[in-house]
Amino acid sequence: MERTQRLRVTFAKGEEVKYISHLDLMRLWERALRRAGVPLLYSKGYNPRPKISLAAPLAVGITGQRELMDVFLERPLAPLDFATAVKRQLPAGITLIEVQEVYVTLPALQTQVQSTQYLATVDTSEETTDVEVQVASLLRAEHLRRRRRDKEYDLRPLIEELWLEAADEDQCTLGMKLRAGEGGTGRPDEVLAELGLTDQVKRITRTQLHFAPAVET
Repeated sequence: MERTQRLRVTFAKGEEVKYISHLDLMRLWERALRRAGVPLLYSKGYNPRPKISLAAPLAVGITGQRELMDVFLERPLAPLDFATAVKRQLPAGITLIEVQEVYVTLPALQTQVQSTQYLATVDTSEETTDVEVQVASLLRAEHLRRRRRDKEYDLRPLIEELWLEAADEDQCTLGMKLRAGEGGTGRPDEVLAELGLTDQVKRITRTQLHFAPAVET
């Protein structure tokens, strides 16, 4: 009996598809993988589903430079052959960057995400120093009380890092590293709202996912 295989796919989600939901993105991948003819491994039960999982949902309107997804196959396939077949089925806006084999017994990808990193570009007529002052003021705060879905929470412990990445005459780019996991997940739009920049947002890109050290179980 041939062994099952787990492939870790790195891909980019671009401007063309930034407004599709997490669920629609999963459906997109399912269709592409089926059309590519790769030997997907399916779950058991009355409604079998292909065993694929994304590391972390990407909010609607946000692009991603290096998103991660695990795909389980019922028999081994060379990563290069997988990539070649799947690339032909992907729509504009989804770019397959890398495919590598990982241990089948590693913990679920989504349970290992510890933080996420973003770049947010906003229009602003303020001086660079004013933006820097706003950022410094936010970082000095002990608490940042906000409400999400009628529940109050503290945004401050979810912000690990926040900095001014770049600035010119009419826009600036902010970098942020936000906590993710059971203790709460930081959202870049909430950080921008706290800075009073919601109406000036031009684009937000998730640039990196940070994981706990992988341990085989």
